[in-house]
Amino acid sequence: MSAPVLRLARPDEAQKVVDFINANFDWRLPLVNREEYFNFYYKSGEQLQFALAEAEGALVAVAGYIRASNAPDADIWVSVWVAAKGHNGVGLELMDALPTLTGAQVVACNNIRPKTMAFYRFLGWYADRVGHFYRLAGLPEYRLARVTDAPVLPAGGDLTLEPVKSPEALAALGMPASPHTPRKDVWYMQRRYFAFPHLTYSVYAAKAGGHLLAYLVCRVVDSGQGKALRIADFVGDTSLLPRLGAAIDGLLKQSGAEYAECYCAGVDPAVMAAAGFSERKEGDANILPNYLQPPLFENTEYYYFTSDPDRFVLFKADGDQDRPNLPAD
Repeated sequence: MSAPVLRLARPDEAQKVVDFINANFDWRLPLVNREEYFNFYYKSGEQLQFALAEAEGALVAVAGYIRASNAPDADIWVSVWVAAKGHNGVGLELMDALPTLTGAQVVACNNIRPKTMAFYRFLGWYADRVGHFYRLAGLPEYRLARVTDAPVLPAGGDLTLEPVKSPEALAALGMPASPHTPRKDVWYMQRRYFAFPHLTYSVYAAKAGGHLLAYLVCRVVDSGQGKALRIADFVGDTSLLPRLGAAIDGLLKQSGAEYAECYCAGVDPAVMAAAGFSERKEGDANILPNYLQPPLFENTEYYYFTSDPDRFVLFKADGDQDRPNLPAD
């Protein structure tokens, strides 16, 4: 067999990609089969965001990716990766080629299967568990959170949070300096948090002396049995988080939520503790449900990979996560 051809998909190959995934994946993926999701995640203008592997003229593997910015060398999140039976090696080859094919400096994925972590480590990338942090509202009793120990850490800080109410307002502010990857830009922030189908996010700016320091993105989820304040993203230097502890606690109180929670990777637990957040570790007796509509009273673990662990941070809404779990059709 000749060497596989690895290339980017053409704009007219969308249905070909969808048909291949449906024929070779375990179940019908909403991300691929719901038009609003497919267009949001995998299309940018005329660009179809898939890399393909062909052998003898037939597709044998595909990898769909999401861009973190509108730059030619945008960092990317891998969203869907499928190989035909007997072609897992070619699938790995395609994954390894993604930086070259796309020009991305950083390749990462939010929410991988634990058993696939070895594949990414084989490629020389870093794979680990996503940390989970929470701040209880200090209520006399909880209906949504199931806690046997109810820690409420001190939360201080000198920074406030100002609502950013429109994509135009965000564009006027621009982007804060950040040492972290993936590198996000105004295009990404406008699209992800003001144009995402089905969900509404609240975007806040942290400033000092009129200078933009960071964006905090969150949303309130009402389970019908209690609310949770989900921190979806933070863009800026994460060392600033302790200076926002009191402001985030204010959002928690204002929302009427039982707790604020944050799935993140690449943030020192000591930084989160200084911001007032307790760490939930694997096997923890406290339960902070992740699936809330309806609530599923168990803890959920997430795992990720990145090709650049030194500067990398990840939050709940990165990649294709933090979305309604809708049927495929």
